[in-house]
This record gives sequence, C-alpha cells and structure tokens, in this order.
Amino acid sequence: MQMTVAELLQSNNFKQEVLVKGWVRTFRANRFVALNDGSTIKNMQCVVDFENTPEDLLKRITTGAAVAIKGILAESQGKGQTVEIQVSEIEILGDSNPEEYPIQPKKHSFEFLRENAHLRIRTNTFSAIMRIKSALSFAVHKYFTENGFYNFHAPIITGSDAEGAGEMFRVTTLDPDKVPRDEHGKVDYNEDFFGKETNLTVSGQLEAETYAMGLGKVFTFGPTFRAENSNTTRHLAEFWMIEPEMAFYDLNATMDLAEDFIKNILKYVLDHCEEDLNFLDNRLTQEEKTKPQNERSAMSLLEKLRFVVDNNFKRVTYTEAITILRNSKPNKKKKFQFLINEWGADLQSEHERYLVEKHFKCPVILFDYPANIKAFYMRLNDDGKTVRAMDVLFPGIGEIVGGSQREERYDVLLEKIKAMDIDEKELWWYLDLRKFGTAEHSGFGLGFERLVQFATGMGNIRDVIPYPRTPQNAEF
Repeated sequence: MQMTVAELLQSNNFKQEVLVKGWVRTFRANRFVALNDGSTIKNMQCVVDFENTPEDLLKRITTGAAVAIKGILAESQGKGQTVEIQVSEIEILGDSNPEEYPIQPKKHSFEFLRENAHLRIRTNTFSAIMRIKSALSFAVHKYFTENGFYNFHAPIITGSDAEGAGEMFRVTTLDPDKVPRDEHGKVDYNEDFFGKETNLTVSGQLEAETYAMGLGKVFTFGPTFRAENSNTTRHLAEFWMIEPEMAFYDLNATMDLAEDFIKNILKYVLDHCEEDLNFLDNRLTQEEKTKPQNERSAMSLLEKLRFVVDNNFKRVTYTEAITILRNSKPNKKKKFQFLINEWGADLQSEHERYLVEKHFKCPVILFDYPANIKAFYMRLNDDGKTVRAMDVLFPGIGEIVGGSQREERYDVLLEKIKAMDIDEKELWWYLDLRKFGTAEHSGFGLGFERLVQFATGMGNIRDVIPYPRTPQNAEF
C-alpha cells in the first residue's frame, strides 16, 4: 500500500514492505536518497543497494526526479532520522536533467525563486509556507462554521466600487481597435457584454451585507483585485479576502469577534503546524542575524504568534492614538518618516507598529476614525466628524484587519454617497437595505495573504501566494 512520507516517519511498524512516491531532493554516494512528497518538511531516507542496482538506473536518480520506491521500513542507524527504507525496488517515474533543473540543493535568493515560481514549491521554505496557508484556510472555515456563519460567494465581476478608490480592473469584451462611442465621444458601454461598465471586484462587502440582512451572519473568502500601481512588499494586484458581515452587531461586538477570530486561527496553526513553524522560525532567526543591529526584529516568529494569541488586544480611539504619537520620542525627534502634527492624519505602518511594539506592547485595535479618511459606508458618530471604524494592528506589520459598523440610516448614507460623488443609481440596491427592515450591522475585512505573511514571517507578500500578480508582472 502506498504511504506518504509523513505517515512513514510516524510509523514504527518495522520490517513491513512499503511503497512511497515523491521527488528526489538529494542522492549521496550512490546509496542515500532523500525523498520528499510534500506531506512534510522532512525527507525520507531511502538506502539503495547500489551494488545490485543497474548503473544506468543510478544515473537517473537525480535531484528533481520523480520516483516510486518499494522497500522494507527499518529503524535508522544514522543521525537525523528515526526510520529509513531499505530499497528493494526503484522506478523512475519522471527524469530530471541535473544540468537544467534550477532548484538545486543549495541556497537560492527569493528573487530567483520568483522567476521559477512553478518549481519553488519544491523547496523547504515554500512547501512550509503553503502547508501553513492551507491550515489557515481550513481554520477560517472551521471557525466561522462553528460560530453560526454561512459562507457567501460574492460576485467577482461588479459594477460598483466598494472602496470608492477607483483603482479597479475593467472587464470588457469590446474590441480595443473598434471601441464604440456615444454622441459625446465617450465609450458606449451599452454595446458591451453586460450593457454597462464593469470591473473586477475590490471587495465582496457590499453584496455580503445584503445576505447578512437575511441570513444573520455570513462570510466571504474569495479573490479581490486592486489596480494600484504599488510595488511594496505588502501589496498585490490579486489577493484573497476574508469578509464576515453580521446583522445586529455594533462596533464593540465586531471588535470582540475580530480578536477572537484571529486568536483562534493563529492558535490552530501553532497547534497543527509545529514542524513547519519551527523551520520558518529558525530561517527567520538566521536571516535576522545578517541585518544591522538596529534593524533586527525584537521577536522571533513564534514569539510574534504567541504575542497575538496570548495577549488581550488594547482598544484605543484614533484621537487617543494621535495624542500618543504626537508626543512620542520618534515624532518629537523627527525619526518618523511621516510626522504627526495634527488630528486627521492618515496613520502609516510606522505609527501603527510604534503603538503595538513600543507603547502598548500588545496588539491594538484603533477605532472611531475621522470620517474624511474612511469609506462612505461607515456609520457616522454623533460628533459628525468620526465614524465607527476600527483597525486591528499587529507587530511587524501594522494594520491587518479593517472593519466598521455600517451606516444603517437611509438619509445619512444617501448624503454621504452624494458628498463623495458616487453615483447613487449604481447603489440603488444597497440603499434599499436601509428602507426595508434596516438595523445596525457590522463587518470587517482581512487580507488572507497578509495574514499568511505574518504567520510565516515572510518579508515579501509575493512569497506567500503561488503566482503573484503585481505591476508589470503576470507570469505563469
């Protein structure tokens, strides 16, 4: 019976005949095959009887080759593993030319591996990342299902801009060489496939709100797109968003949910991905040693995860945070790249990290932001200048969750839509929610890749998604 490497490494049923299939990581001394099948970061040592193995077969056991190995499971006499396979039969399923195969058993730069993204999953680092990512995805669905949420698939093609930012990818079937024009010389979208201008979604939130107002609690977990010309280590043009929406929730209940949700899914990874996390923790520790002392992280990867899981999140109003930042040493000594001078400033990652890592020394939830730096759908407070918005801030990364209590009052929402020059005709259905059984409701959004980046300690978000889509890059 075929078994995985992970299953075999846990077995102590010695002297049984086993079959395992995988890819050769290394082949030493014409005798020791290090085999990996993706089920674990560890390799299975397979000991070949080279004296009784044809020479032409031995030459084909090269790094990257796919093989099927049959043999007897035995207690290992060597260091580094507890079990090994005494090979009785080996079959080459797929050859790998060692002169052409790019993923050789040596250290490769992340830039090189991005250029070979179709093969980088065969490295320890990327296989560990993707197993953790899979565990996180399962934990997300598990948490919401166990807490009474229903999964909702938001449309990917949409005619609305949830964020009001305008940085969207257009969807069209019009011939670019024969674009129809109206009498004013503008593109006539009446002749397009949908009969109107459409785009790839930036968020499933607005549609999810409509279903929350019938099912109570829903969550989306799907692809979203931003046509933002950004080449930072934190931005992608295509990424996945987790967006729960809850009827009858105010902002306080939403902050409670966000904290419990994040702690729960990170604890799941700590409990179920020990080997991969230890490997990535050690990788990050070695990487930090190469940096100047003043640029090194104060916490290891595992310490960051436990920092979030084990601490209560501190809740602070935006106004309180501005006072703290304005009076902070980095601000007074002009060490911040973006100085805080007045109320209303849009906080940057450096400010968010200062609050978490230096001032409060725990995860922070900021709330009640200025209305003019937040989206139109957020509930206006009685002061007329702030909205019921909240951001969850993490060490090393800054904002990881953004959410709000949604504006449930028809007149107030309509006024905000007009003030932001948004076409109310495009959002007639969204306004309808405020006419038929309106009630307070809330939700938040969590960029999944940013969460994976935090959970794996990777410095660049392009390394936690199989094939990153960024400006001037749509390879693979």
